Amino acid sequence: MKSFSKLIGLLLLGILLLLVVAGFALTHIFDPNDYKDDIRQLAREHANLELELNGEIGWSLFPWLGIEITDAKVASADMPDDPFADLRLLGLSVQVLPLLRKEIQMSDIRIDGLNLTLHRNMKGQGNWENIGKAPVSATAATTAPADQEPTAEPNTPSTTEPAPRTAPLKLDINSLIVNGARIDYHDEQSGQQFSLESVQLTTGAIRDAQPIALKFSGFLGNAKPLLRARLELTTKAKIDQALQRYTLDDLKLSGEVAGEPFSSKTANFTVRGNLMYDQAAQLARWDNLKLSVNQLKALGELQITDLDKQAQLNGALSIAAVNAQEFLTGIGFELPKMADAKALSHFELSTRLQGTDNSLMLNELALSIDQTAFTGSVGIKDFAKTALYAHLQADQLDADRYLPAVEKKATTERQAEVKKQTAEAGSSGTTALPSATANSAWDTAALLPIEQLRTLNADIDLAFNELTLHTFPISQAKLKLLAKNRVLTLNNLQGRLFNGEFKASASVDSTTDQPVLTLKHSTHNIPIEKILTTLEQEVAITGLLDTSSDLRTRGNSERDWVEQLNGSLNFAVFKGVLPEANLERQLCLGIATLNRKKPAAHSGSTDTRFNDLRGNLNIRNGVAHNPDLRVGIPGLSVKGKGDIDLRVLSLDYYLGIIIEGDTHPMPDPACQVNKRYVGLEWPVRCRGPLELGAKACRIDQDGLGKVAAKLAGDKLNEKLNEKLGEKVSPELKDALKGLFKR
Repeated sequence: MKSFSKLIGLLLLGILLLLVVAGFALTHIFDPNDYKDDIRQLAREHANLELELNGEIGWSLFPWLGIEITDAKVASADMPDDPFADLRLLGLSVQVLPLLRKEIQMSDIRIDGLNLTLHRNMKGQGNWENIGKAPVSATAATTAPADQEPTAEPNTPSTTEPAPRTAPLKLDINSLIVNGARIDYHDEQSGQQFSLESVQLTTGAIRDAQPIALKFSGFLGNAKPLLRARLELTTKAKIDQALQRYTLDDLKLSGEVAGEPFSSKTANFTVRGNLMYDQAAQLARWDNLKLSVNQLKALGELQITDLDKQAQLNGALSIAAVNAQEFLTGIGFELPKMADAKALSHFELSTRLQGTDNSLMLNELALSIDQTAFTGSVGIKDFAKTALYAHLQADQLDADRYLPAVEKKATTERQAEVKKQTAEAGSSGTTALPSATANSAWDTAALLPIEQLRTLNADIDLAFNELTLHTFPISQAKLKLLAKNRVLTLNNLQGRLFNGEFKASASVDSTTDQPVLTLKHSTHNIPIEKILTTLEQEVAITGLLDTSSDLRTRGNSERDWVEQLNGSLNFAVFKGVLPEANLERQLCLGIATLNRKKPAAHSGSTDTRFNDLRGNLNIRNGVAHNPDLRVGIPGLSVKGKGDIDLRVLSLDYYLGIIIEGDTHPMPDPACQVNKRYVGLEWPVRCRGPLELGAKACRIDQDGLGKVAAKLAGDKLNEKLNEKLGEKVSPELKDALKGLFKR
């Protein structure tokens, strides 16, 4: 028995020695370099590859099946003159016996000097796309003619059994080393061009379901826009073929990026976290996401489901408080000039993310910008249509901080003319009527970005407890805006202003060459003097203003809008005052003239107070006609009609002042109103720039002559009554009175 065992042992030893000797003989006698042409032919026929093997091929057989290739190029057989890869060295080896058990046990894989040149031509064809496909000639040779029916194989069963599922290969690789690799990509159609160079990749042992230490570095370059980045990555990768799960734990990607988008500035960045891709569940997840770009710090988590269908994104993101102005300036983003140099000094955000391949929403948003806190949702609901969405609420916002600083403009010709007329008019009301200016008050510069508006698709809903805009303090402000199909619709704009309130709706229709604008608005109890003061305009009238309008215009400049303005506007002013324009005093001067008496020195108020002022404006092509002005002044009533030329902001107006009785306790005897003047309409003419207010108004001398004639006729009638008494018949009296009234 011992002899038999010894014999078996010697036999096995002999077989092993024979295998070693055979392997030695094969590797020294058989030279793969003699079969380069055969290798090229096999690659061409089975992989549609064109190989150029310029270097030597070295190999080993047992116990490691090893190969080493130097100086090789690879191209698609369809584009042999456009190689997509070349390498200086490829070396790898695999143990022979584990292959029989479908296990791959490899030593180090080493790749030096790999260059991938990926190119897509003007026809959209990539020089790598046909790799692995059968050549066209081979495909045609194996394709049966169309008119030839396939013959059935004898004894072929009508149904086939499903192929048994094979067990996956088991990987066991000591390490992978890539030195000095480079990847270039160029697309002639789009002009896109980028490169990844000086690539270094090293790994630890690669085994199924075991963590794999991985380290990567390289330089990324992009042509349009010009961009260059340094990249470094470390992680522990894990491949679980049984569960079809792939993870990158403790991932850290860091580096710096600079180029045209950063205006010669550099952004240093670091990204950390744990990535997982579950192929069976079609799910990808990024946990413990940590991001830093210069001084900006962010935390979050992301999850994408239904990767094989319409992918769904869910997650959370939080950005710590940061000086947004310094951060944006530091990465080369030039901010527009703002009125407040410290604007955007504080930015903080937290939100829930939700999206698809065509949308991204930030829900449950909590955003803090300087002293303003926003809540709500923002995002893009449709990338293809650029469908913007923002439904936000805020506590308070001073919008003036972020608007350009107001620059004092040079005085225009019209303003100089108005200033001169204001000085000449004074407040006495004795100078000649000012003339209407012929200079336009409006700019011709384009105001709306029409091309952008035509592509705008938006759903905006904003609400502010307190909003400051152009120095106007607005409370409970609300704005609802929709943009779709080249039409911008302001469904609602409302708020409270100086204890009054306003509401408005508007639209901009840019479907035509000249955009069409419409506006409907109403105000209630808005103090006029505070509006004028806020606008830094002279206070020509005070009181509480109520208005309503329905207006329409077209064009894209101030001048266009005013010159093509049509519609109607109703207005009413309560508890009003005309400062430094005492119409009662001017009326007194007129009465004194008729009485041929000298009025006493005026020591009373220089203002005109009225209880009511209302009227309607019918606007046609920039000229507003008012047929029914009504003003209520203590002791007087005023009615008026005339035109306001909005194109040059001037008026031509007639006022009729009707005396209802003197309400002063001690009236001036020179201008005391007696019963003869009661009910008379005293004429006032207003003409000139609107800025003059009541200073543009004078007693109408022509109309005053008619009043004098009427008074003279009335006085003669009184004398007739006294002289004739009862001696003349009533019919004759009436005839004589009519004669003197003519």
